[in-house]
Amino acid sequence: MKMQILQFLTYLALPLTLIGVIDDWFIRPARRLAALPGEAQDPAWLRVVYTLLPVAVIGAIGRVLVSERLDFSLVLTLVLSISGLIWAVDRWLLAPQRQRRALAAGVDAGAVALPVTVDYARSFLPVAALVLVVRAFIFEPFRIPSDSMMPTLLDGDFIVVNKFAYGLRMPVLNRKLLAIGEPERGDVVVFRFPPDPAVNYIKRLVGLPGDTVSIQDDQLIVNGTPVPVTDRGRFDDGCYLNMRLGEEQLGKHLHQTLSCRTSGGLGAPPVASCNRNMDHSYQCDDARHGDGPDLNDRFDIRVPPGHYLMIGDNRDNSSDSRVWGFVPEENLVGRASRIWFNWDWQRSGGPSWRRIGKHID
Repeated sequence: MKMQILQFLTYLALPLTLIGVIDDWFIRPARRLAALPGEAQDPAWLRVVYTLLPVAVIGAIGRVLVSERLDFSLVLTLVLSISGLIWAVDRWLLAPQRQRRALAAGVDAGAVALPVTVDYARSFLPVAALVLVVRAFIFEPFRIPSDSMMPTLLDGDFIVVNKFAYGLRMPVLNRKLLAIGEPERGDVVVFRFPPDPAVNYIKRLVGLPGDTVSIQDDQLIVNGTPVPVTDRGRFDDGCYLNMRLGEEQLGKHLHQTLSCRTSGGLGAPPVASCNRNMDHSYQCDDARHGDGPDLNDRFDIRVPPGHYLMIGDNRDNSSDSRVWGFVPEENLVGRASRIWFNWDWQRSGGPSWRRIGKHID
């Protein structure tokens, strides 16, 4: 229901904004000039438009924030371009016309209020430019949308992505302008999903170009060498039950993983202990492993030049390179560095303060 309301407000915002801009920029100045020295009154229907407009815009912004497909750099570029165009047209074309009309009416040009549209555009210009530069070249926020990186990252974590870790890239086009650093094995990487580049994914970088990677019984084997894993017992959060908790040393990164050695799936009926809106739970029963191979076993995956192999830390519940293939270098967005906020109504009922500021290893 919430998404439908946001969708409705998003559709409503466009015509209301168009009406408001046309009136405020072209028609309202004449009403204000004619009413001087008094104050002009907007028609009743326009007062309704101006009342509904901020509500619709807030709804549209909310729809943008929950969208997983929206390119924020593109949105910021459009905002910056439109704001600059509005300011330039008003500065060089419409403002002189307003001044001439005011002088013809015997009124001081300074008494005619600046259109709100122009005032907003002028205010947005430096803000949009600053945010675009920061997001494009320095840091970008990202929300974790799934359980695929548990226990390192949880659904509801908001993280900071280091955009210059792998080189400076042009906003929107994502083309590298300056090479600064290279991805390292074990990095937690945000990238454009190869089958649908409009969507950002986050996984751990397991295979570099030229590597040969195998996964046997949920243990990584890179170039013939097993990746060290220490058994840390069992993991149980009420929704994931009896999972194997491992501590893995991948490159210079020491991090935890979830896995279950089983030849079958982990899906099970919902349990009362699960405090999230999940239509099933995940229950690990090693007895189901039997003599068959592990469900996620893969052997001799050769990473091609210019590509990377990405796998989630939640080894049995992650759609990653084992399913859809490699990530090309041009799809890299940046390296996840730190959790700056956490908000998950279902898991904790609000922010989890102990996760805020946590370094991502």
